[in-house]
Amino acid sequence: MIALAASWSSTAVVQGQLKNGFYSSSCPKAEAIVRSAVESAFKDDPSIAPGLLRLHFHDCFVQVMNRISFCDGSVLISGPNAERSAPQNLGIRGFEVIDAAKTQLEASCPGVVSCADILALAARDSVDLSNGPSWAVPTGRRDGRVSSASQAAVLPSPLDSIAAQRQKFAAKGLDDHDLVTLAGAHTIGQTECRFMSYRLYNFTATGNADPTISQSFLAQLQTLCPRNGNGLKKIPLDRDSHGNFDTSFFKNVKAGNGVLESDQRLWDDANTRRIVENYAGTIRGLFGFRFDFEFSKAMIKMSGVEVKTGRDGEIRKVCSRVN
Repeated sequence: MIALAASWSSTAVVQGQLKNGFYSSSCPKAEAIVRSAVESAFKDDPSIAPGLLRLHFHDCFVQVMNRISFCDGSVLISGPNAERSAPQNLGIRGFEVIDAAKTQLEASCPGVVSCADILALAARDSVDLSNGPSWAVPTGRRDGRVSSASQAAVLPSPLDSIAAQRQKFAAKGLDDHDLVTLAGAHTIGQTECRFMSYRLYNFTATGNADPTISQSFLAQLQTLCPRNGNGLKKIPLDRDSHGNFDTSFFKNVKAGNGVLESDQRLWDDANTRRIVENYAGTIRGLFGFRFDFEFSKAMIKMSGVEVKTGRDGEIRKVCSRVN
């Protein structure tokens, strides 16, 4: 836990009617219950941490049926045409952790804590457990009643150019600084060979590898993901410390060692490159501290954009289906 990041955010004010300690009277143990569920899952499988972080991110990036509403737990709703069934959500995980927390919360405080808030709290706890920062999460979100697979098309893709990434983030009220900072979440977690192997063997149908990959790293990646190999094989997004929340992701991008094309493209644009360079600085500790601080701010900003509060939406009894 990074104390200053948590201290800064304790007075943060975000959009809508979210506030820190929203459940302090209605469900005093709410955050502790979520933390316990995440800790239990993390103890069994530390890779659940990036899974929960990604789950929250995907929930916050989908606008439901052209109505401006993000971070409303719609990604949790199950069904053949729901968000979680969309190709863009292939591989998202952590649903069982959210369900475990919700079951305990319903036993303790029926009908009080939203699934959307559970997602936001679980993402924070996942980063903290991965030796990253902790921050006070403004709560008070309510759950949406609609989930559509077609709306997941707006999610960022590993193939996105900087222009495409910038457009998608701007649609959520997020700028270049937020884009680069939140991309730093790839310091933990894994991807699958099928999402990046085209960079190794037939980039833009040239028959060659992506020239932005460093030669030494290219050889490593081709060993991990051989031509016509198992596309489902998992590889780290951060070659140096994929289980530790730190700044090595940015150092990798600077050195041409980004795994996903969208990540490596951060070095192509002058503005995003400057931000990457700031985080990839050589003064050990100082730049890591700055990233922790900025990541906390960016997460609060992202998860507070146009959320449901007050009487809008509902508090689901079961996160996978509307009431």
